[in-house]
Amino acid sequence: MEFTGERVVPGLVNEDLWAEHIARYAFATRLAAGKRVLDAGCGAGYGTAELSSTAALAVGTDIALLESWRPAAASRPKYCQASVEAMPFPASSFDLVVAFEVIEHLHDWRALLQEARRVLAPGGSFVVSTPNRVYYTESRGAGGPNPFHVHEFDFEEFSAALREFFPKVDVWVQNRLEAFVFDAGAGGSLQGFAAKGAAREEAHFFIGICGVDVAPYLRPFVYVPRAANLLRERERHIRMLEQDVERQIAEHAKLQQAHQSLTEHLEQQNRWALSVEQNWRAAQKRIVELQEELETTVKAYQKELDAQNRDATARLAARAEELAATVRLLDRAEATVIERTSWAQRLDAELARAKEMLEMIRQSRWLKLGRTVGLGPKL
Repeated sequence: MEFTGERVVPGLVNEDLWAEHIARYAFATRLAAGKRVLDAGCGAGYGTAELSSTAALAVGTDIALLESWRPAAASRPKYCQASVEAMPFPASSFDLVVAFEVIEHLHDWRALLQEARRVLAPGGSFVVSTPNRVYYTESRGAGGPNPFHVHEFDFEEFSAALREFFPKVDVWVQNRLEAFVFDAGAGGSLQGFAAKGAAREEAHFFIGICGVDVAPYLRPFVYVPRAANLLRERERHIRMLEQDVERQIAEHAKLQQAHQSLTEHLEQQNRWALSVEQNWRAAQKRIVELQEELETTVKAYQKELDAQNRDATARLAARAEELAATVRLLDRAEATVIERTSWAQRLDAELARAKEMLEMIRQSRWLKLGRTVGLGPKL
């Protein structure tokens, strides 16, 4: 899964956030000795490993298991991928169930409480934590709501929600406080402390300790992280902030340089765009001029064409009249030819009849007799 910072992974978060989360498991470990323990919503599994240091059995379950943190411990925890809203365990399977910073991520948060009640053995304890909505909203400030949280609780709502499922409920608070610790430098548990109780509405986190028969009695608990020298940690934090400021200054200088380069590039682009616009406007003007020239030329051509059309029409009309006169002359000539042809044909017919009559005369007996006696015409 992608690391977003919402789930704590050892080595990937700062000391303060790590201490805030591991302290809850250190608190719950006091109830885990020799018991069957379930870490519901275990995430990376580091808390399950912490519980396994004293538990007889420690099981971590999550709907999306991260690569579990594997400590060098004699008692190794076990992990199971499953939803905390429907856990695959028989009823009364565990003596201690913990669910730290899980309930605010669930749409059906009542299902978690119901499942915790179901798998909890008689006499067992359920320990559940959630951020105080009032403080958490204020602490995030301009960052706005946590996008990973579905439902956040104030003290009264959290108490009422737990009492819906568990007859015995104590709600504790978890706060990060500044304190002075006296020890011999070799570690060990604190023998005593004095502290004023914090107002619940100002608490950082709520810790619900629930039971079916009886809620377990616990003394107030102070967790001192390994990085417990507050002054040293503040100095380290200041150095880290100074280094971060130096990185931010260097990054700002880079951004300024990039901004300057971008500004110069934009100015160059603006000049180029202005040049393109000027060329475009000049081209538009030239197009208008060419359109006007074209329109003038077309009008001149049209005028000349109209004149040529009128002249051609007149010539064609004259030619047509000439051709009509020629046709009339041809018609008259044709009529004359036809008349003369008829006349010639009549002459030919008369000539033929004259020839026939002459031949008849030649062949006449009387003419032949006349030639014999020397009388009559010579034919």
